[in-house]
Amino acid sequence: MTTLVVCLDRTDDVGRKTGLRSPVVGWEAVRALVTDVGLADPEDSGVNTLLESLRVAQNLRDESEEVVVAVVSGDHESMVSADRAVAEQLDDLIADYEPESAIVVTDSAEDERLIPIVESRVRVDSVDRVVVRQARDIESTYYLLKQFLADEELRQTVLVPIGLTLLVFPLLATTVGPATGAAAITTVIGLFLLYKGFNVDEILARLAHQTQESLYSGQVSVVTYVVAAGLTFVGLFVGALGVSNVGETPGVVIPATRFAFDSIPWLAMAALTASAGRLLDEAISDEPIRTSFLNLPFIVVAVSLVVRGFSAYFLEQQDAIEPFIVPAHTLWVLSNERFAMGAGQRLALFVITAIVVSLVGARIASSLSGQRDDLDRADGGAPSDTGADREPEATADATGTPDSEPAADRTDPELTDGGADAGTNLDSSEEHTP
Repeated sequence: MTTLVVCLDRTDDVGRKTGLRSPVVGWEAVRALVTDVGLADPEDSGVNTLLESLRVAQNLRDESEEVVVAVVSGDHESMVSADRAVAEQLDDLIADYEPESAIVVTDSAEDERLIPIVESRVRVDSVDRVVVRQARDIESTYYLLKQFLADEELRQTVLVPIGLTLLVFPLLATTVGPATGAAAITTVIGLFLLYKGFNVDEILARLAHQTQESLYSGQVSVVTYVVAAGLTFVGLFVGALGVSNVGETPGVVIPATRFAFDSIPWLAMAALTASAGRLLDEAISDEPIRTSFLNLPFIVVAVSLVVRGFSAYFLEQQDAIEPFIVPAHTLWVLSNERFAMGAGQRLALFVITAIVVSLVGARIASSLSGQRDDLDRADGGAPSDTGADREPEATADATGTPDSEPAADRTDPELTDGGADAGTNLDSSEEHTP
């Protein structure tokens, strides 16, 4: 395994200071280059980069690895020519030494832009970045600020709000006062942070894209969603009217219960309308209807019955609504007299009905899903019990031989993929041919 330890110099500082042409390959050549660069410019951080390359190569040799250390330089005329020069030198090194991996040594963010060029030609196991110890904090801060300013999204997220704050605060301080201005700016910044933190922009963009696709594709759910929104507003309005009729009732329990009692039928109709539209879209599409969409309408009805029953129970206990009166009915031989149903009986009736509705929905969804699976298997999703499949079994039973041997004899060589089994069967048939 050969490892290439390559020191990158994009702006060709080594060549300008020493007059040498790159690439410089080999332990002795790089060690001599360290002396030349150090004598030309002792303050250059490139000396430390060259020494780090030698140190990494020495450590790898101590671990019994084959190492090739090299210095690759670009061109100081333009960045395009520099990158192309580095690419050509790397191609020559890879062709001559055929390394399986590379370790890149750099000393600046400018040189790190060459790393994708190296990665496109050989696997990079490590990137060793050399920072002069006396200026580590300053160097690191500089690189972080440079990368931060190079990111457009970060600039818009951080610098734009700060700039607007610095511009708006003096105007607000002179017009409405410093305290009011600071409070207004803080509120805006808080809303902006919540907007970005909850990814509201992505949610709105996704919603707009889905709405556009639904409109262009002619989905039924677009209309049902609009109807559901209208029914939701009606339910909220009816619930608000019910709360206003309560009067001066202490606390919020009774008004909230009244709101749920009056609004839940309309909200349930809105949910049923939306789910019906989504179910129609699933039925119209080529894909099979998922079980969750089949069971959703029944779940909506069951939940609305439970909420309606409990809210009616609490309101009747507080004499906010009248007891439920069952009128007299006669059906064939069955008849009942008019009677008033108690609060507990009404609650039990609603809960039992909700449980029955949910069970019926689960049963219908499971039965339709089972029928769909049966149709898929009949269409070829799973092996079917046909006469062609039963014929080999009958032949094997009649001859009294194992099932595997007739199956092997009946294998058509032209229908196989040329694997080992096919070749074995052909050879065995040729050997037994008289």
